[in-house]
Amino acid sequence: MSMSTQHGGGNRKPSTKPVAGAKPKQGGDEVEDDLEDEAAPVSLGKESDSASTSASGKQKASPRKSAPPRKTAPAGKRPAGRPAAKKVAPVKVKQGAAWGPIILFSVVGLLALGIVGFAVYQVRENGLTVRERADRIDGIKDFYKINKEYTEQRSHVWGPQKYDLSIANPPVSGNHNQNWQRCLGDVYAAPIATEHALHALEHGAVWITYQPNLPADQVEALAKKVKGKDYLLMSPYEGQAKPISLQAWGYQLQVDKASDARIDEFIKTLRQSASLEPGTPCSQGDIITETGTTPRDLGKDGGGTGMTSGG
Repeated sequence: MSMSTQHGGGNRKPSTKPVAGAKPKQGGDEVEDDLEDEAAPVSLGKESDSASTSASGKQKASPRKSAPPRKTAPAGKRPAGRPAAKKVAPVKVKQGAAWGPIILFSVVGLLALGIVGFAVYQVRENGLTVRERADRIDGIKDFYKINKEYTEQRSHVWGPQKYDLSIANPPVSGNHNQNWQRCLGDVYAAPIATEHALHALEHGAVWITYQPNLPADQVEALAKKVKGKDYLLMSPYEGQAKPISLQAWGYQLQVDKASDARIDEFIKTLRQSASLEPGTPCSQGDIITETGTTPRDLGKDGGGTGMTSGG
């Protein structure tokens, strides 16, 4: 009688009897065992020590099923199916410019520049001579340059004088009467004697003359510049080249209209400043207040020679 061994062939069928102590299988247990064997994960480490082993040597799964391993996303990537959150750019709030302080500092700066500029201007003006300031007036005639000898004629004489009107008309220098025309802002409605007017110029007055046919509104505009102001006088004059003429000793400016800004500039620059006798007033002595082109020789009958230099 032949016996089949474990390694030999034979037709012995495997025993279907239960192993001693094993729980009898119910219907369908075989299928469940096979499924559990296929689905059970391979345990690592200490879990294999606690697993029960069947008689056939197969490792059975632990009665407690392990949770399926948790899938983790690679570094820097999010799990599939979950939308990536959009990055929200921070809102930049633009602050408005502080215009208040800017405007304040700008105004202060401009004021400071204006003050400094005015101070520099004043220093420069104070450093200029009368002639330098006068020569900056457009159109002025400076007879100290044109004919210096002419400006040096200033003797006091009696009676009418003959003036070279080809040099200046009205005259701005020359021998003149010992009596001067009052120049306290006087406006004379008729011509006056040049001999008296020139003596007023020697004292530092500005004599404004105008053509007799100058419109009344122009005459009134000139009068407003003269009335009540010391070292100024005004009268009509026959024969001058332009409607209005201004005279100071050695200087002349002729213009067409009373609104010409150079009139005020001439007065400001040369009134008193062109004086050959600084400090001599227009309000005392043998002054003349009358009109007429013939000089009045006040004091001649008192024994005066009528020939003096200056005064």
